[in-house]
Amino acid sequence: MIRTVLAALLAATLAPLASAQEAAATRRAVELRDTPGDRGRAIASLPAQAPVTRLAERQGPWVRVRTEAGATGWVHLFDVGPVSSAASSTTGNALRGVTGLFGGRSTQASTTAAGIRGLDAADLARAQPDASAVARMEATRQSEADARSFAGRSGWRPAAVEPLPEPARSSSSSSSSSSSSRPAGNPGQPESP
Repeated sequence: MIRTVLAALLAATLAPLASAQEAAATRRAVELRDTPGDRGRAIASLPAQAPVTRLAERQGPWVRVRTEAGATGWVHLFDVGPVSSAASSTTGNALRGVTGLFGGRSTQASTTAAGIRGLDAADLARAQPDASAVARMEATRQSEADARSFAGRSGWRPAAVEPLPEPARSSSSSSSSSSSSRPAGNPGQPESP
């Protein structure tokens, strides 16, 4: 009898995990897209902390989600995270609810981190550069004069930093490196004129 009850509780707890759906929320304001990628048509604008259900489907760094209104689309993996009442990046373990049945609520928390895993050679071969993202990045480039001006306003001062010593070479590599035309010294330091 007890085994049957425990098995039923465990099955009820694991059923949502088996369907690979999980409650999540957007980390920032984001566009829900009809296809994975920045070129997908925006089908809805989601505010920060909008509740969504993360579905099992994923393509590269894009995950499929369903909104509370029932719209289904794609968001970038970094734009969706676990649900948290404090809008933080901590969440409970998926089985923590079961432990609450046997002695109260646990106060442990685990930190989650988003990452891009599972990319294979085919994913990389199909990858396309995002020219607009590169242009946005280039627009933030600062000149050396701007950097020096900022450092001066911030009270930063130059500091001389000695280069690291050249690593010891094994006897097998020293014979091959002696034929190199590069002079000895720090390989990362430019040559003096």
